[in-house]
Amino acid sequence: MSSPTPTPPARPTLIGPRVRIRPLVDADRDAVRAILADPTVARWWGTDEPDAALADVAGQDGHVTLVVVVAGVVAGAIMVAEETDPDYRHAGIDIFLASAYQGRGLGSEAIRVLARYLFGERGHHRLTIDPAADNDRAIRAYESVGFRPVGIMRAYERGRDGSFHDGLLMDLLAGELTGEADLDLETTERPRSRPRR
Repeated sequence: MSSPTPTPPARPTLIGPRVRIRPLVDADRDAVRAILADPTVARWWGTDEPDAALADVAGQDGHVTLVVVVAGVVAGAIMVAEETDPDYRHAGIDIFLASAYQGRGLGSEAIRVLARYLFGERGHHRLTIDPAADNDRAIRAYESVGFRPVGIMRAYERGRDGSFHDGLLMDLLAGELTGEADLDLETTERPRSRPRR
């Protein structure tokens, strides 16, 4: 019995009520670098070197980096890593937005739009996200979409101060996504073909 052919990574363009999510292109790099240097972002992304952070965000194997665009301006980025092993199939996501776009529900909307796509078009049943355990603002945003805490990951990531800090593993099952009625989702990616029965 042969293994199923892995599905290529998703690189969609998704449109929500206020956000547009599309693949990162070279022309976006300066904007994303500036966002990573924003103190409200750099605090959680653990670097004083936006170039190194940009290389990390844009160059991770198996990850797809998408930009979050608001009113024609790159407001942040959202990353997706898809596990394609059928026994463990799920997707992990992460997001950051420039300070000017925080606290307005745009991050929650971007996550909701992406989650709906990952559940509906990519066939995932579970999503994960792993904010710093003391990033209360991010945790509230993720909970507003339906993510639930799974547990604390002790000494999970190295902070800017050089010491390790706890992370919070959160997950979301397909039936738990909240606020879907607010979405009028459009996508420019062709829907995946479904087998005939």
